[in-house]
Amino acid sequence: MNNIHPTAIISDKAKIGDNVTIHPFAIVHDDVVIGDNCSIGPNAVIYNGARLGNGVQIYQGASISNSPQDLKFGNEITYFFIGDNTVVREFATLHRGTHETGQSSVGSNCLIMAYAHVAHDCKIGNNVILANAVQVAGHSEIDDFSIIGGLSGIHQFCKIGRNVMFGGHFRTTKDVPPYILAGGTPLKFEGLNIVGLRRRGFSNDEINSIKDAYQIIYNSNLLINDAKQKLIDKYSENDKVMEIVRFIDRSNRGLIR
Repeated sequence: MNNIHPTAIISDKAKIGDNVTIHPFAIVHDDVVIGDNCSIGPNAVIYNGARLGNGVQIYQGASISNSPQDLKFGNEITYFFIGDNTVVREFATLHRGTHETGQSSVGSNCLIMAYAHVAHDCKIGNNVILANAVQVAGHSEIDDFSIIGGLSGIHQFCKIGRNVMFGGHFRTTKDVPPYILAGGTPLKFEGLNIVGLRRRGFSNDEINSIKDAYQIIYNSNLLINDAKQKLIDKYSENDKVMEIVRFIDRSNRGLIR
């Protein structure tokens, strides 16, 4: 049974699951799908193109699937997907995609804290935390289990790898490879995210091989393509190191130094 406050404005075209709570003065537009066991906070607005999984919690004043802040946007039909059990805190703004990709997305079990912004055509993985007021520009990607510190900015088209921990009040204009701690101005490699990797069940051997991989990348004086080839030659059977190689292959903006 749903619990919808009488002051909420809900389109009769919206598709709403079971056991959904919609708080006072929330607005749900026509082309919206909300899964089971969700909560839509007071004064939140769920715009056309929103696709919410099960157990999603939207707090007060959040804006989900609003139009992209892109001058090329022509009001085409696009989407914003939110995975199961993700929490979007108060006044966060999540914008749907443009014609270039057709969608933006945040995965499952994520925490998007207050005042964070996820722009058009972004792809946020599972179990990601964006702390308060993180600003993610268009076409950026953040992979699973990464944590971005508060007030940090991600330049458009940047990629953040898996299991990264990114310090607060920093910014990046380059790609941040997997498994690392990143901080400083300009943003730079500051070692491995050891605590995060141990929490994810990485073994000592896996951590040591990742550490050696970054010694090759950052301390061998090799060009990045030569360092990548050395990793392939040495660790072709090591999936954790090959994740770094795959990230290098899809990096367009170059790695942080």
